[in-house]
Amino acid sequence: MELTITTLAERPELRTPMWRMLDTWPEFILHDPVGWANMDRVVAELPEYVLVATDPEGTVVARAFSVPFALDVDGRRELPGTGWDQALLWAFSDLRHGRAPDTVSAIEITVTTGMLGRGISARMVAAMRDNARARGFKELVAPVRPSAKHLEPEAPMAEYAFRTREADGLPHDPWLRVHVRAGAVVEAVAPASMTVSGSLEQWRGWTGLPFDTDGPVQVPGALLPVHCSLGHGYAVYVEPNVWVRHRL
Repeated sequence: MELTITTLAERPELRTPMWRMLDTWPEFILHDPVGWANMDRVVAELPEYVLVATDPEGTVVARAFSVPFALDVDGRRELPGTGWDQALLWAFSDLRHGRAPDTVSAIEITVTTGMLGRGISARMVAAMRDNARARGFKELVAPVRPSAKHLEPEAPMAEYAFRTREADGLPHDPWLRVHVRAGAVVEAVAPASMTVSGSLEQWRGWTGLPFDTDGPVQVPGALLPVHCSLGHGYAVYVEPNVWVRHRL
C-alpha cells in the first residue's frame, strides 16, 4: 500500500484524526498514570517525534510516538527496569531542565484495526529510525510490548523475550521479530515497565471480569496476571516490556 508518513509538526491538522483512529489497545492499559499524564504532552510539546501515516485517500492508518532523552548522564546510562514509564519521565524532565538528549525512545506504534497484518508496523519502525537519524541521534531504543506474550501470561518475560525460532534464529514473538529485522538487538527485560492500579470496581469496569478472588487474575490482553486483593479492595498490574536497541 502507498503510504505518506510525516511528522505531526509538518501536518498538525492530523492531530484529531490520529486520536480518533480505531485501535486494539485493551482498556486497562490506558489507565497507566504516567502515560495518561504525558501522552498528550508528547503530541503538544514534541510533535516532531510523532509520525502519522495516511493512505492515498488521506485517512490516518497508523501513528508512532517517540521521545528524546539523555541516557549518558550520571544516574542513568543503563536502560531502566521501569522501561516505558521511565522513558516518558526522563524525556519531560530533560525537556523541563534543558538537558540535551542523546537517545530517542519509541513510545507507541499503532496501526488502525482495519489495516493490521499488512506490514505497516514495520514501515513505521523504519520511519521512526529515519526520523531519529535525521535529527542527529545515533540510536533508537524501544521498550517493546511483545504482541503474542498475552497468549502465555504465566511465562516469565526473561525467558519469553529471548526465545528464538529454530529455523532462522529470529525472535519467537512477532513484534520483537519486526524490530530485529529492522536492525535492533534484544537487550534486556524491563520488569516494571508500566504499572496500572485501581479499585476492584475500576478493574471490573475496564475488563468486564468479576475480580472476586484473591491472587492472580488472568485478564485478556495482559502480559502477566493481575494481582487482586479482595481484603484491600484493589488490583495491580505490573507489565514487563523488552528493551531493544537500534544502532543508527
